[in-house]
Amino acid sequence: MHGRPRKSATPVDENASALKAAKIRSLQSQFLQNHHNKIYTKEALEINAKLIEVNPEFMTAWNYRKLAFEHSLSSQSEAEKGDSDHIKSIIDEELRVVENALRKNFKSYGAWHHRKWVVSKGNSSTERELRLLNLFQKQDTRNFHAWNYRRFIAGMKSISEEKELQFTTDMINDNFSNYSAWHNRSVLLSHLLEKKVEGYFPKETFLTEEYEFVRNAVFTDPDDQSGWFYHLWLLDQTIKLDMPILASFWPPPGSDLNVPIDLDANKATFPVILYFNEPVEGVSSQTITVQTEYDIHDNITWSPLSTNKFGCALAWVTHMRIPHEELDSSKTYQVKISSEHSQGITSLSGVSLNRPWSFAFTVSVCQHLQPAEGQSLGRLSLTDENFCTIDTNLNMTALLKSAFQFTNDDEQPTSSKWKSEIIASEISQYRELLSWAECKIGKLTLARLLVAYDAMITGTQFTPSIAEEVLQLLTELMKLDPPHYQYYKDEYSLILLKQVTSSKESLLKYCWQYKESTSLNITGPTCLRLNSLSLSRIGSIEQLLWVQSLDLSHNQLHSIEGLEALQLLSCLNLSHNKLGSFMALDPLRFLKSLRILDISHNEIGAHTVDTKRYLCSSPLSHKVAFDKNFEEFANGDAKVMDFWEPFSIFGGLNLIQLDIMGNAAVDERFVLFLVKLLPALKWLNGEELH
Repeated sequence: MHGRPRKSATPVDENASALKAAKIRSLQSQFLQNHHNKIYTKEALEINAKLIEVNPEFMTAWNYRKLAFEHSLSSQSEAEKGDSDHIKSIIDEELRVVENALRKNFKSYGAWHHRKWVVSKGNSSTERELRLLNLFQKQDTRNFHAWNYRRFIAGMKSISEEKELQFTTDMINDNFSNYSAWHNRSVLLSHLLEKKVEGYFPKETFLTEEYEFVRNAVFTDPDDQSGWFYHLWLLDQTIKLDMPILASFWPPPGSDLNVPIDLDANKATFPVILYFNEPVEGVSSQTITVQTEYDIHDNITWSPLSTNKFGCALAWVTHMRIPHEELDSSKTYQVKISSEHSQGITSLSGVSLNRPWSFAFTVSVCQHLQPAEGQSLGRLSLTDENFCTIDTNLNMTALLKSAFQFTNDDEQPTSSKWKSEIIASEISQYRELLSWAECKIGKLTLARLLVAYDAMITGTQFTPSIAEEVLQLLTELMKLDPPHYQYYKDEYSLILLKQVTSSKESLLKYCWQYKESTSLNITGPTCLRLNSLSLSRIGSIEQLLWVQSLDLSHNQLHSIEGLEALQLLSCLNLSHNKLGSFMALDPLRFLKSLRILDISHNEIGAHTVDTKRYLCSSPLSHKVAFDKNFEEFANGDAKVMDFWEPFSIFGGLNLIQLDIMGNAAVDERFVLFLVKLLPALKWLNGEELH
């Protein structure tokens, strides 16, 4: 069991284990021979049954029984096929073997899965299965295998979810610590709420009763986590919207964009970014209308800004292009983006975005500032000395103001009032509990309630007093609960960023202006400096879509997930963090405007095992866009073949300045690889390339 120390084996225990191992090896050898030769005789099945009884977790043995079962049915005579008693006897034998295995190990995945497979064939009594379940659940009321199987049997018998809900109530009243009963309750209620069953929709009255029910549990034993997890589920049901919504976008409504002309390509392009409150799919020219003054563009391609394989993302982007024949600096272009057919945009759960929205902005073009002939491109310094206080008259501050004007209030007044009142009541209750109980999960729950309440009352704003209280609670938890320090640290970072980005005024405190025009319009005149804040995680991305230059140096970041949505980003400082691998930089692949990057003094290559790489693409998977070109790029060069990961990250970027020193993975061989990979690179590790 969890948390129980292991006891040293006695000589008697060791001897018993040796005998058991010898028996298993003998049975396994005979079984595998029968399996290999497709022998399904009575004697072979008896050997298999003995093996399963000794080792119920041997999945190959269960699969063999399935094959034997199918073989037995397919080889029946015509008389046997019509004999229901004969078929029932085969099924009963399978159920007997499973029952013996479960008596040996009540938590055997293979045994429960095989029983479900057999019962689904029919010709078995679901009443008997319920009696058996009741017997097992008396022995172990929290066994989640039995609860999962109970849901399966209830579905076969068409037992109403309301009746099963009452069963969970009885089980919880017997034992507040029955986590599996709480979980089954949340599953059943999710179905009832989704189907809008009478008595469960609208959900206000029902959820109020559930809050009172779980409060009895957590106040009875505050240190038991079962009820607290159910409370977290209730809070999610309370605050979540019934459909996906557009949370943010770029360009802001009513803004005036000034887009530089790319002289080499003789065109001007700019991104349009849509950021939703949850991952969605279906964003396309069929669901989103892009209209200019004289035309509706039906050939626009929208791309998800995500590395997952499901084609869904929080953020979607399209790059609009002003053709060269219309590049007139004296002309402005009106653009409108709308969602007249947004029903095709759906969440992962299949819920459609049903409420239409639209925003409009104007675009003009300008000449891109280029270095004078014979003048080399200077290195951009990202140190404190190169920044000064921001000029509030800059065009960027006007864009920032526009970005905070958008609101998407999809709440009905009555529903919103009920939500704020129930959460306020919960805050009061749990403040009282914490006045007499030192409860870690109670502090975490109070922090979550405060964040939810503030969002209900102020929207994107974050009340300073509430923010400080939440940060204080998380600071206390980091000290009280060291094993979960990193989780609390990540939550602290998200709250801090929410506080920083909650308003234009708070954001401007972190905006700095470059002293000199050394950026040559590469980065824009300002930089958002979120450095030295001890951040371990990035959040509030929807508030940062306008950022061109971002300083996240001297933090504690292990990941940069979320930065892929910042499509305007041209300068990024990630130096002095805790990024442990190249795959931690995977979001950089989406930042096609990135020109200046500093990832120096991290931990890239310092860890011998990078667990994240097994969740990401490899040269064999061909999921990364540039992997298919890697073999051609390497051209058999053994010095390059090890660098497929950095190739997939940097291969699609057009960097002109890169700092990567201070990482274990960087050596002379790697530097030569980068110089070959990035032909536009002018500065590497502070030195100019010739």
